[in-house]
Amino acid sequence: MMVHYGILAAVAVVLSFLGFLFGMWWKRLSDERRMASVKQLADRILDEARRDAEVQKREAALEAKDRWYQAKSAFESETKGRRKEIETLSKKLTEREFNLERKADILSKKEREFTNRVKALLTKERVVKQKEERLSEVLAEQNRCLERIAGMTESEAKRQLMGNLEEEARKTVARTVKAIKDRAIETANKEAKKIISLAIQRCAAEHVTESTVTVVTLPSDEMKGRIIGREGRNIRAFETATGVDVVVDDTPEAVALSAFDPIRREVARISMERLLEDGRIHPTKIEEIVKKVSLEMEEKIREAGEHAAMEVGVHGLHPELVRLLGRLRYRTSYGQNVLVHSKETAIIAGIMASELGFDAALARRGGLLHDIGKALDHTVDGTHTQIGTEYVQRYGENPVVVNCVAAHHEETDFETPMAVLVQAADAISGARPGARRELLETYVKRLEKLEEIGDSFEGVEKAYAIQAGREIRVIVCHTLIDDVGAEQLASSVAQKIEQQMEYPGQIKITVIRETRAVEYAR
Repeated sequence: MMVHYGILAAVAVVLSFLGFLFGMWWKRLSDERRMASVKQLADRILDEARRDAEVQKREAALEAKDRWYQAKSAFESETKGRRKEIETLSKKLTEREFNLERKADILSKKEREFTNRVKALLTKERVVKQKEERLSEVLAEQNRCLERIAGMTESEAKRQLMGNLEEEARKTVARTVKAIKDRAIETANKEAKKIISLAIQRCAAEHVTESTVTVVTLPSDEMKGRIIGREGRNIRAFETATGVDVVVDDTPEAVALSAFDPIRREVARISMERLLEDGRIHPTKIEEIVKKVSLEMEEKIREAGEHAAMEVGVHGLHPELVRLLGRLRYRTSYGQNVLVHSKETAIIAGIMASELGFDAALARRGGLLHDIGKALDHTVDGTHTQIGTEYVQRYGENPVVVNCVAAHHEETDFETPMAVLVQAADAISGARPGARRELLETYVKRLEKLEEIGDSFEGVEKAYAIQAGREIRVIVCHTLIDDVGAEQLASSVAQKIEQQMEYPGQIKITVIRETRAVEYAR
């Protein structure tokens, strides 16, 4: 019985072992199948990833090529533009170089002419000196002869001789003084003309015409009705927002904007043009565009002031002074743009200061700011000189610059040479040909006033204003006024003109005294 149990146990152990072996074999087979399936899945995923990577690679390459072509095109366009700018600048530089060479030739020619004239004058002076020495010898011989013939005593002869010599010495001194004075005046005039002509040659500025009306062109006459609006609401809204008068008349395809303030008129012009471009004209749109244009105008004014200061080499101005300078761009005087006039005055004053050895930077600064008060003289009480002086003092300008502003119309005394130069540059800029334009009525009144002043003096037969009021010729009676009186009369007329009139530049006074002897042969 025990043997049977042992056999059964052994069989059970064998069967268990066989089952274990079969289980291990089956598990290994299952694992190998799963591994094969996983490997196939992994291979499929890798293939798909490779295909996606290839597609993305090709797309990236195409995109990179597109960007490269775009960058190349942009670079070529920019290079072409830069090349054109360089060519334009090269042409301008060539023209300027040619002009400078031509001016240098002209100056060299004038210098040679001046040298030749100086040599001729020196030669004449030597000849005159020799003649004076000969004259002195002749007078001495005459005195000796007179002494022998008259039989005077030695003391009497000496007294008479001394009297003759004293009289001759007085005449000689008078002639010498007159010659020196004439030579000094001639030399001073030449030097002044040389400096002024040099300054004007180096400064050429344009000017604009003074006006209080701006005309806006319309695309058609139908737009006039839209500008007026229903019962005039659009035109009233526009006039209220801009502060200008809109004149709609029979002029075809045009309306006029009228205002004494040039900045308001410019804002109105730009706003009207934008409304015409937009096509939507109603009160809300009008207010919106006018407000936007007003802000843009402030920026333009600031940029104009900065550009003007930079153009003449003036730095460190207070922002408020820069803004006031920009406002001068829209202000005119006798048809001359005030900002252009200020820049021209600054350049001329700086050049003259350099020629005379003064501080050119201060002269340019005073010239640029001398008319700054004209930016506010229609809104602030006082003359533009008083207003400008107050503002440059308020914003910490140099006292020399303040005096340039205050004295350029001689309302205060000149304290420095720079103030005199600024006044001279201001007169040159205003008086150069074509710079200013006067109304006919003002022009005629100025000529009549000049002739009236000339006729007001005793001994004057008639005064005539000529050269567009730049000269007055006074004809006097030769029996009432002698040569010395003629000089005094010219000075008196000049003083009276300075006291009673305002004028640009200078006025020449010529007194003519003529003696005529008339006889008839019968």
